[in-house]
Amino acid sequence: MKKETRKAVIAGNWKMNKTPAEATELITAILQANEGADNSGCTVVACVPYVDIDAAVKAAKGTFLKIGAENCHWEKSGAYTGEISADMLVACGVEYVIIGHSERRQYFGETDLTVNRRVKAALEAGLKVILCVGELLEQREQGITSEIISMQVKIDLAGVTAEQMENVIIAYEPVWAIGTGKNATADEADEVCGGIRATLAQLYGPALAEATTIQYGGSMNAKNCAELLGKVNVDGGLIGGAALKAPDFTTIISAAR
Repeated sequence: MKKETRKAVIAGNWKMNKTPAEATELITAILQANEGADNSGCTVVACVPYVDIDAAVKAAKGTFLKIGAENCHWEKSGAYTGEISADMLVACGVEYVIIGHSERRQYFGETDLTVNRRVKAALEAGLKVILCVGELLEQREQGITSEIISMQVKIDLAGVTAEQMENVIIAYEPVWAIGTGKNATADEADEVCGGIRATLAQLYGPALAEATTIQYGGSMNAKNCAELLGKVNVDGGLIGGAALKAPDFTTIISAAR
């Protein structure tokens, strides 16, 4: 991390887990575990399922913990059964939204073009975006990780202004490390996050690239977080399974502080 130029962000991605009652219980446990800690150097977010948003916002009200959602649609309203608009999220008290997670791409047909539309809709609604990019295992084995990631960043951010980039966090999540227990080495994570920063410099200039928070999101946990967060280009984590355990999530937050 390079805290003199950008802020660390630890975000939990709860995925399809926890009822509203369980969400309240988990958030309460996270808050209790971090009671009295100085969180000024680290933003902490819980990105929860839609049904948990109301309970999560109420449980986290007045605390350091910010609440996010796991996706949003690009239209403000319409015949899109099962979807939620960015304006709806804002009305519910959500501040952050994950866009382009590998599971959305893999299971629900998300493409870089639809990710781009969702990113712009979320930013226009006033949300902060956690934009996910990452390569497949075969792409890494073919030695084309840098090309794939650069392409994703360029397409996903097409039409996003430098001013809007102040509200964009990028999460590098190698698809082969999501939910598998595998993770990139700290050096591999740092290399790809550095490559993302280089692409941002091409698009927006070096100053903006240096100021952008880039997370690592591939099976970061309580055991490997310190090494990963110790790398200069890794500014935080998008946390899956460990975000559902208050002690583990707190360990990661502490490492980021």
